[in-house]
Amino acid sequence: MVVRITLLQMLIFITIMWIIVRASVAVIKKRFSIKHELKMLLVYICLIVIARFVYFDLHIEKGTTPTLIMVLTWTAIYRVYTVPFYFLVDRYDGWLVNIIGNIAMFIPVGIVWPICFEKLNTMKKTVLAGFGLTLFIELSQIFCDGRHTDIDDLFLNTLGVVIGAAILFAIRKSKE
Repeated sequence: MVVRITLLQMLIFITIMWIIVRASVAVIKKRFSIKHELKMLLVYICLIVIARFVYFDLHIEKGTTPTLIMVLTWTAIYRVYTVPFYFLVDRYDGWLVNIIGNIAMFIPVGIVWPICFEKLNTMKKTVLAGFGLTLFIELSQIFCDGRHTDIDDLFLNTLGVVIGAAILFAIRKSKE
């Protein structure tokens, strides 16, 4: 089975899901804070930016981003790369951009998530949460045509979270 998703469709889906989740949280907790929701908007922006760059090619064709094609078969498992840095160095011209981009894309997660989620109050918890996000993303790419699941991305994205969290926790410590 093949499913085609445009960037606009994905943005609409993520936005609707975000609104449902945030409304449900407000109803369950029986409270709503504009200040908190503005902070949570930073999480939403992080997720939208990550989704844009992870699931859709960087290159715009004919004025639009290419469509994401999801192939829902188990043959997609052959697009999983488990040898570290095998794919990057010898087989890919844009390897440096890929490395820097994967790290930079997740630095905001390491900064924003501990600000927005009180339970992420240590470096370890923040890094584990960021690792969980990147693992989810990498596993979801198994079914995306033209994308692949790569151990390098898991490592580099988590490194970005580590850098972001290190910056945030260093700033917090300096203010004590």
